[in-house]
Amino acid sequence: MATKLADIAQKAEVSQATISRVINGKPGVSQDTRKKVLDTLSSMGMAKEQLQRNETRLVALITPDLSNPIFPEFITEFVTLLAQHGLLAVVCTYTPSGASESQFLTMLQNQPIGAAIFLAGIYDTRNTNLSIYRSLSERGIPCAFLNGAPRDMDGLYAGTDDGSAITMALRHLVDLGHTRIGLLLGDRDHYPSILKYQAAQQFFADRQLVRNESLYAWTTYGTESGRMTARNLLEQGVTAIACASDQLALGTIRAAQSMGLSVPGDISVTGYDDSPEMSTICPSLTTVRQPVGKISRSVVNGILAMMESPKLAKRRDTLYFEPELVVRESTGRCRPRA
Repeated sequence: MATKLADIAQKAEVSQATISRVINGKPGVSQDTRKKVLDTLSSMGMAKEQLQRNETRLVALITPDLSNPIFPEFITEFVTLLAQHGLLAVVCTYTPSGASESQFLTMLQNQPIGAAIFLAGIYDTRNTNLSIYRSLSERGIPCAFLNGAPRDMDGLYAGTDDGSAITMALRHLVDLGHTRIGLLLGDRDHYPSILKYQAAQQFFADRQLVRNESLYAWTTYGTESGRMTARNLLEQGVTAIACASDQLALGTIRAAQSMGLSVPGDISVTGYDDSPEMSTICPSLTTVRQPVGKISRSVVNGILAMMESPKLAKRRDTLYFEPELVVRESTGRCRPRA
């Protein structure tokens, strides 16, 4: 069905959204454009009633596995918002042992999707081949990419300001008297971690705090990887660790407790995301909250605009949102460690 709409839109020189409005009798289309679309349908031997029966408005949500609680939170927002606009979300979850991101994109090639929203993907990593995404743009399918630096691809880029996020966490720790602060980041080629690293370097330089590169640790995202990597930072005598995700922060707390250290008595820990249940664990986690609602609403509005106007889908717009520091029990005044 998507191919038919695309063919009609191309011949009538209007957007697929305009075709949809005409065949469903919705307002917002001029009489001249409406006549043009109906004449195009007639010339192609198609009946408006036939298209009404068959039209499907699907939006693909492509996401990594849902072990990170922030992804289900985004998905819930997107599914709800899209449904309010008569769009049905199709969730494609890729895992190491299941279908990959590229396999899902291949499967979507012949599906009647009107847009695609990526919660993560290889686009958020340096030096990766972006050809798997271009197949969608070549079909005129609008795309939105979350939490990754703008790349050489058309679409909307939206996410939280990573630099501002880590600066908030570090400022909070310094205000509590911490100066020997470890940084626990994700993969070295992951753009959000790179941006946090760069912002942290600038923060310490502005305050003339001497830094040792050994206090920056890089790892894969996850609670277990966080536990293993944080142990090395703790052995170096840091009094606080700022983490690039809540999962890494949870791993850090477990590592500290396994070493007989108190959080926040001996070690302060901050996370990033404010994923569900961070307020209910013990100790509750001080973290930087992503504005999931604001990001989701802006992305859906952007997708709707791109579906309405194909020209917008050929642009590369970027939206960054300010995070919020949420102070809880896992941070406290600095107490020098032996």
